[in-house]
Amino acid sequence: MIRTVNNLRVGQLLLTPRQAAQALQISERKLWSMKASGEIPHVLLGRSVRYPLCDLQQWIDERKTGGVR
Repeated sequence: MIRTVNNLRVGQLLLTPRQAAQALQISERKLWSMKASGEIPHVLLGRSVRYPLCDLQQWIDERKTGGVR
């Protein structure tokens, strides 16, 4: 049995565009726009686009503002 948390498989390394958009709580269209502008890390596997989970977490951490770090 595969364990999931918020529709992500535990141990999953790469997210589909739909999963990445859901994880970031943005639309797939906004995610595509951010990818096209080079704003968000992504990996091309042939014609498929995937988003590395660890890179997305780092990307979020780099953009945190306010509060105590």
